Amino acid sequence: MEYDIKDPGLVELGKQRIEWADANMPVLASIRERFVEQHPLDGMVIAACLHITTETANLLRTLSAGGARVVACASNPLSTQDDVAASLVHDYGIEVFAVRGEGEEKYYAHIDACLDAHPTMTMDDGCDLVTRLHRERPDQAENVIAGTEETTTGVIRLRAMEAAGALRYPIIAVNDAYTKHLFDNRYGTGQSTLDGIIRATNVLLAGKKIVVAGYGNCGRGVASRSRGMGAQVIVCEVDPLRSLEAVMDGFRVEPMEVAAREGDIFITVTGDRDVLRSEHFALMQDGAILANSGHFDIEIDLKALTKMADGNKRQVRPGVDEFQIDDSQSSGSVGSGVVTVDRSTQGGNIAMEDGGARKGGKKRIYVIAEGRLVNLGAAEGHPAAVMDMSFANQALCSEWAVQSASGLARSVHRVPEHIDEQVAKLKLESLGVQIDTLTDEQIEYLRSWEIGT
Repeated sequence: MEYDIKDPGLVELGKQRIEWADANMPVLASIRERFVEQHPLDGMVIAACLHITTETANLLRTLSAGGARVVACASNPLSTQDDVAASLVHDYGIEVFAVRGEGEEKYYAHIDACLDAHPTMTMDDGCDLVTRLHRERPDQAENVIAGTEETTTGVIRLRAMEAAGALRYPIIAVNDAYTKHLFDNRYGTGQSTLDGIIRATNVLLAGKKIVVAGYGNCGRGVASRSRGMGAQVIVCEVDPLRSLEAVMDGFRVEPMEVAAREGDIFITVTGDRDVLRSEHFALMQDGAILANSGHFDIEIDLKALTKMADGNKRQVRPGVDEFQIDDSQSSGSVGSGVVTVDRSTQGGNIAMEDGGARKGGKKRIYVIAEGRLVNLGAAEGHPAAVMDMSFANQALCSEWAVQSASGLARSVHRVPEHIDEQVAKLKLESLGVQIDTLTDEQIEYLRSWEIGT
């Protein structure tokens, strides 16, 4: 068995943590029990480009229990938990190519290692594996019967591939399942994003002005959890319907050029690039903290920020980089009609590490986890209880794909409604929650157009 992991000595810790997560993933565990008996994935080779976390480990175990050969790599250079990777290899016999902090060259080499297994199915988180397969190995793509995609960002890329006529096999948009995006994206992203920011900075959120860029399901989760922690939340959006929804939900909605002057903490969750740019950095106040919870590290224009800092960059805490830029570059400095407030002594645990005073006419901007996914780069990702539903969808959609692939068009498909409902029912059962059922008369009433008042 081939693999590339950081440290086999981390096996015991990894197994303990995988088992802890498993105890909080009862829906996936029940599916795994059935898979052991029925082997619905016999003969399949699944290449999985996912975050190598404790929760993912239990998904990979489930796919393996279903009879598949599973080969896994990381979908983000900072999202691998090295102890989990070690345990997957040595305790569960799953081929893993993932090392936390790997560079771009090794990142793609690991994706290639998964593709070297000649998968018959793909499981992606961000569409990097699928894109690599289509660009570099188009002939090999013809042997893949189906795939699944976990993220909003990945589904956007896949729909672009479909529109261009480039998609070579059917892919199921697991992200679009109700039991995924309504819970994983809102509750998972909302909690884990703030968890990453707090772990990295030890900042107090209460009283802070938090700017949330993007008001999709992830943005809604981040905004609501931030408000719950006592923050004043400003939402920035480009979509008029989502902007209106944010207003109706009680949030301030402003353009980024306005919010940039006010924010203490900025969180991007859009799935697009250059959401925070040089003109925004110039407006920000001293001590602003930037974090990204979108899938790729392109939402914060770090090249522009690095250029503005002109080499004045240092790490001030694990996973936190400080960029010092001249106030002369700041549109918000004195002289432009806006007074920049030096907040380095106002509860900023980071800024006070060098004495708390702004020096040499410079202001400081802090970036967490290199602008990569903050909830995985600085924390442990989503809680197991919410990933239980997302990964139950992955497992069941893989089973359904094997049964149905021959009749599926080469396009992006929604999760079948019966799978979504099955996951919801299993989750309710695991929580001990019972719900009502319709009577025969109620069913007849809903089906009839003739019954009036």
